[in-house]
Amino acid sequence: MKKLLIILFFPMIFYAQSDKRLKGLETKLEKVLKSFDQTGFAVSIIDGDQVIYSKGFGYRDYEKKLKVDSNTLFAIGSCTKAFTSSLIGILNNKGKIEYDNSPIDYVKELRFNNSQLNEIITVKDLMSHKTGIPRHDLSWYFFPTFSKDSLVSRIKYHSPVSTVRNKFYYNNFMFMLQGVISERITKKSWEENIKESIFDPLKMDRSNTSIKEMENTENIAIGYTENHMKTDYYKIAGMGPAGSINSSVNDMSKWLITWINKGKYKDEEILPEAYVQEAISSQNIMSPNVPTIENSDFYLANYGFGWMITSYKGNYKVHHGGNIDGFSAVTSFLPTENIGVVVLSNNNRSIIPVLVSNIIYDQILELDKTDW
Repeated sequence: MKKLLIILFFPMIFYAQSDKRLKGLETKLEKVLKSFDQTGFAVSIIDGDQVIYSKGFGYRDYEKKLKVDSNTLFAIGSCTKAFTSSLIGILNNKGKIEYDNSPIDYVKELRFNNSQLNEIITVKDLMSHKTGIPRHDLSWYFFPTFSKDSLVSRIKYHSPVSTVRNKFYYNNFMFMLQGVISERITKKSWEENIKESIFDPLKMDRSNTSIKEMENTENIAIGYTENHMKTDYYKIAGMGPAGSINSSVNDMSKWLITWINKGKYKDEEILPEAYVQEAISSQNIMSPNVPTIENSDFYLANYGFGWMITSYKGNYKVHHGGNIDGFSAVTSFLPTENIGVVVLSNNNRSIIPVLVSNIIYDQILELDKTDW
């Protein structure tokens, strides 16, 4: 088995060692970990259809001094959202759902807070945070349940604060609802749909959709708060479609390769190309985010389908963060440059994933350096 692993990973290691763009990068990333006194993180860099760098830093278990590697599992939080909306995109491509239909067409018992919302809200609104309904996150975080139907029944009590399609309001319930819609159409659970439509064809063999599965797996990261204080795993349970996936940077690299290559992985279509283009296009304005004198090349703050869209030093950037107890993550890619970065951290609300991504983009693309 050891000989097989050497054969499989040698090409990537050789490529990384010979790629001049990566010179000195590892030293910078080690410095980030120490400077911010973080517990651990893993990073992968994708160029086209190749992983050119993949490595872990720090500890997955601080007490036992067990090191992070590129196969270590982390909770990815809301980076899950792009997976969930992709199920809707796949079903749309098969003619089984229309974006402009009402979600009530697929979940008959669903009711929003008033009759106007029932009549106006579409599936597309759920995918791009356009419902005008704010998070109401305490409704699930402090009262978790494994029953998605129970969570659906709570939506009618959630008051809107804006009219539909008037203003961006991030809403985890609407992504849970997309998961339920996929269940009603396919007659399979969201978890089964994710595995069969995405994990299996991409061979994301270590990825899973629940804390129970994660705890029964080897090489998993423990979550930490400040000062390396261990925190319990949070069981997202029925809210899973909004943020329950656990994965490694090696597995997530396959996911990013798919997006960078317009829905294909190793010449096999995983996602419809038309959906990929829609998902990474601006569907909703998050904020004006106009350029300033100090930051003239940082602008744009829009939302697609499960992805955020912004500009990084003049480059069109698609990204999404993820935070859940003890874990932080960022997946991102630059479509025109065919470059992607995934950073997974086992620190609560850590700034590391953003900083590491920025450092990498600066170096790989030879942009003006910022002392992040």
